[in-house]
Amino acid sequence: MSFEKLSLIAPILRALETQGYHTPTPIQSQAIPIVLQKRDLLACAQTGTGKTAAFSIPILQLLYQEKQTAQVPDRHIKTLILTPTRELAIQIAENIRDYGAHTGIKHLVIFGGVSPQTQIQALRHGTDILVATPGRLLDLWQQGHINLRYIRQFVLDEADRMLDMGFIHDVKRVITKLPEKRQTLFFSATMPAEIAGLANSILTNPLKVAVTPVSSTAEKVEQRLYHVDKSSKRALLVHVLKDASISSALVFTRTKHGADRVAKELNKAQIAASAIHGDKSQNARQRALTDFKAGRIRVLVATDIAARGIDVDNLSHVINYEIPNVPETYVHRIGRTGRAGASGIALSFCEAEELPYVKDIAKLIAQEIPVIKDHPFPASQTSVTATVKPVPAVQMRQSSSQQVAAKKRNNRPNRWRGGRGNRQQQA
Repeated sequence: MSFEKLSLIAPILRALETQGYHTPTPIQSQAIPIVLQKRDLLACAQTGTGKTAAFSIPILQLLYQEKQTAQVPDRHIKTLILTPTRELAIQIAENIRDYGAHTGIKHLVIFGGVSPQTQIQALRHGTDILVATPGRLLDLWQQGHINLRYIRQFVLDEADRMLDMGFIHDVKRVITKLPEKRQTLFFSATMPAEIAGLANSILTNPLKVAVTPVSSTAEKVEQRLYHVDKSSKRALLVHVLKDASISSALVFTRTKHGADRVAKELNKAQIAASAIHGDKSQNARQRALTDFKAGRIRVLVATDIAARGIDVDNLSHVINYEIPNVPETYVHRIGRTGRAGASGIALSFCEAEELPYVKDIAKLIAQEIPVIKDHPFPASQTSVTATVKPVPAVQMRQSSSQQVAAKKRNNRPNRWRGGRGNRQQQA
């Protein structure tokens, strides 16, 4: 199927042609017609499936067609796109700029971590589409700079990450400010009970789309596992990155301080690297991402929350410096490489305490992760085995859902402590 067959207007087709897009992804081919029908949409789609275009392209078309018939220019915000991180907000705004280059539709992006004055000034000039993170949106709304009463389309992107970051209450507050009569598009990579409940409460007779089951993403990526002692992980990382065939690597750590330590160690070893996390200023985060995309640095070290929204073409390697305790997170991480038919490699460093996490991952993806034994920093334990044989699909779903439930129980006391400002610092 081509984009022409999705009944898109000429200005958008011309922009897509300029960007080199000819064939829609599965989420785009299913979602675009639904949005053009002005129906509510519930979509389960993870990062890398093309979901930003799936909602932004038809919204641009609806707004363009509305503007053609309008008698009087309307400066009110008509579409609100709510997303959890600054990086993802910027990425969405860039995509809207590209897809809407010939439509005349105005868009604006606002997020925290920078002075609000420039954003306030831009809001005074009016915009058709507002892309925002929850905290900054509510701050500017409370100050009277944002009017949400004229919203026609509301997009909630990365809903499950909103939950993980502790933004779910802010999201619910935003929803109370919106008109009851609107089109709502709900996107989430996973659908835990609280997110499913939120979707049911804000959607009206939605059509549902689900693409790329989370466990299947891993099949496209070559995976390797290193058993290593915790104290040797940084040395192993330096050793691995001495391989010149690793043209670019996104390294995941569990904490912000861990990301800084790893980046510092790599630079000491003459490996160009930068860390990206919530304690960095917006300018520093954007500069690191720009340098990584441009190839000025080979390695970007990130936490999961800060990495959500990072979209890098031709990323050759993902390295799990620390194994995530939720198997779906592992699949989301490695899914950042091997996109659009390109090859991709995921390396994971496993210490003794992380063996149960790797077992859960192997159950979810229903495949063994090959172990690399020939490396200079083997684990001191003699019995390190963390792979399992494929298990039935029902059992896999039970395992992954139980793991997510356990994570929610373990994290809940800390997630809500300290108000919105503290929650933002967890990124």
